[in-house]
Amino acid sequence: MTAILILWGHALAALLFGALGLAEWRRGVTDRWSGRAFVAALALTALWALAVAGIDSRDVSTHLAEAARNIAWLCLMAASVKRARAGHVPLAALYAVVMLVTAAAGMVALLERAPFDGDMLIALAIARHMLRMMAIAGALLLLSHVAQATEAARSGARRLFVLALAVMWGLDLGVAVMAFVHPGWTGMLVVVRGPVMAAVALLLAASTTQSGAAPATVSRTVAMQLLVVAALLLYAGATALAANLAGAIAGGQARAAQTAIVFGATAALLALVSTPWLRAWMRVKVAKHLFSHRYDYRIEWQRFTATLGVPGDGAAPLGTRIVKAVADLTDSPAGLLLVADGGGLAPAAGWRWADGGQAMEAGFAQHLASTGRIVSLDEARVETGETTMLPAWLMTDRDAWAVVPLIHGDDLAGAIVLARPPVDRSLDWEDFDLLRVAGRQAASYLAEDRAHAALADARRFDEFNRRFAFLMHDIKNVASQLTLVARNAERHADNPDFRADMVVTLRDSAARMTTLLARLGQHDGARPEATQPVDAVALVRRIAANWRAKHRIDVVGEGPAIVVAQPGRLEQALCHLVQNAVEASAAGAAVTIAVQRDDRGGVAIEVIDTGCGMAPGFVRDQLFRPFASSKPDGFGIGAYEARQLVRAMGGEMDVESREEEGTRFRIRLPIAGDAAAAMEQAA
Repeated sequence: MTAILILWGHALAALLFGALGLAEWRRGVTDRWSGRAFVAALALTALWALAVAGIDSRDVSTHLAEAARNIAWLCLMAASVKRARAGHVPLAALYAVVMLVTAAAGMVALLERAPFDGDMLIALAIARHMLRMMAIAGALLLLSHVAQATEAARSGARRLFVLALAVMWGLDLGVAVMAFVHPGWTGMLVVVRGPVMAAVALLLAASTTQSGAAPATVSRTVAMQLLVVAALLLYAGATALAANLAGAIAGGQARAAQTAIVFGATAALLALVSTPWLRAWMRVKVAKHLFSHRYDYRIEWQRFTATLGVPGDGAAPLGTRIVKAVADLTDSPAGLLLVADGGGLAPAAGWRWADGGQAMEAGFAQHLASTGRIVSLDEARVETGETTMLPAWLMTDRDAWAVVPLIHGDDLAGAIVLARPPVDRSLDWEDFDLLRVAGRQAASYLAEDRAHAALADARRFDEFNRRFAFLMHDIKNVASQLTLVARNAERHADNPDFRADMVVTLRDSAARMTTLLARLGQHDGARPEATQPVDAVALVRRIAANWRAKHRIDVVGEGPAIVVAQPGRLEQALCHLVQNAVEASAAGAAVTIAVQRDDRGGVAIEVIDTGCGMAPGFVRDQLFRPFASSKPDGFGIGAYEARQLVRAMGGEMDVESREEEGTRFRIRLPIAGDAAAAMEQAA
């Protein structure tokens, strides 16, 4: 079992180192000496891992490959120090000494193959162990110098590079010490070394550049993923080591002990992976120790804008998205949005917030608006200046961590209260800078949302005003009809026929007024009228009868003429046209309504008057525009609404007019299906 684990672990490491070396060679890093040294070190490390996997970790070829591998890495470190101008003559001499000791350990391993007696072989083995430990200790000492230079440069990729070599040589030192003190337990550490070296290869992959050395920057996402994989490999190696130790100690109960260790390690790993605190802790540590800045601003801003701009009906409300976008920047588990309300701030939306939140008084809101300062609540609770302005609920809620003002222009649009992140820390200058910019961006989204709401309100008021204007026009028409009835009543009150027509007119006017009052509400609950067959001749005659007491209306056309229309809308459109024709005509001049087949196969309903007519420019540019009228007291809505009603029924309306000659409005409607044949026969 141990041999299989050693084989697979070191074979995986050899594959990863070989693949990394091949990738670097293909990228053309060998044009510089440091690049060639890096590729050579990767290749020799892969060769050494293959020797351990395919031959034996104690074979002389493995010792020689290890010495060559270590010398190659030392050469790369020396080149890095020289390029940084951080070296001097004593340091160069130390590099040379460590390389010589490493080479001497390899030579002693080669001498062990000579036919010496037993005491000589024991002495050579002791010397090899001592030289090997000295060489590895010297390499770690030199690596500490590189680490100091890396800290001064604050290069995250170089830190990964140093970490990888530190892990490799640290484990080699443990194997060397164990081989010298207790050779029987060496195999267990060798089992662990395979997965560990695979993790080392992943760390080096995160620190490579086109020059073959450590890059100036490294992707935080890649670094995080590689560190997670490396940690998993180390965890697997530690589990394998523990299982081997249990097998050596437990005796007959070895299988049960090993099963328990593997099961417990797997359960512990699942528990750790599902812990939000661990993920947050890893992000903090990676940002702190591997990078110059806490945040990867490009990634954070992409995530911020993506959260804010989520489209679709299934997306969370804007307020919730704003809170989540800002909270994700600092890994805060919850947040609360408060918006400007009068002089203070009122709760508007929350994301994972325990309760609905409470309002902030005007004093603290004015403080946020005047300073635009992000408030660290831990600091504010101990500062007398801001403590007096802090709301009581923020003072007592220890989970509340920071208050981010949302400034739009010079105004305070709102504020976001962030909950304390899983890994507690103090806000620093990077947090302030990022949250300040994010707060302004979030405030612009809030302002845009308010502008859209105001525009929607304006549109609703505009719709209400438009409807009210149409109703006023209809009321004016009814009033005009009643005025005509009253005027004619003075002359024809004794005529029984006139009195009968007047009663019909009054009844019709009252019904129309009732309908108009019902439509006056902002939300008209009436269902739209269904399209159906309508006898146009019968409808025209009914309209003419209603106008009999007010003005002479002549009807031309024999029925039936069945059209596809909405009766109420068609009647309303004709009434608008008849009203306009009556107002344009002299008192005794008749208005004609003609119903006939048109040249397009449908029915044409024409309203004809011989009044003052209209100018061509007015017909072309203003007739069908709302609130444009040629009459001094006109609303300019009748013709516009009539055409809108006709078009809504699927018909057409046009007009012919000449000044001082009159006007002809023509409504064209399709014939109902079976009625077309009947009209052909009647014709």
